[in-house]
Amino acid sequence: MLAGCATGYRSDVIPPFGLIYADYKAPMDWNVNGTKMGSKTGIAESTSILGLIALGDCSINTAAKNGNIQTINHADYSYMNVLGVYQSFKTTVYGE
Repeated sequence: MLAGCATGYRSDVIPPFGLIYADYKAPMDWNVNGTKMGSKTGIAESTSILGLIALGDCSINTAAKNGNIQTINHADYSYMNVLGVYQSFKTTVYGE
């Protein structure tokens, strides 16, 4: 049951899951041939405490606004989980 609740996100690339501790980064898209990263970076984040309270906006749109990016070239995500007590999900976009 805990594993199902802790893995509610989905992407084209899904790294391995760690039940006790997880901390990784992965691309949100897989077809990046010829993709230029861009000179700007924007980050948006959401967090969860005990799986009871979740706050934040980790949308691509918010990450682009935070980085003053008009054209997004690529997006990554990072996920961190400590025993389901604390979880963080960050979206990072790159562009111009």
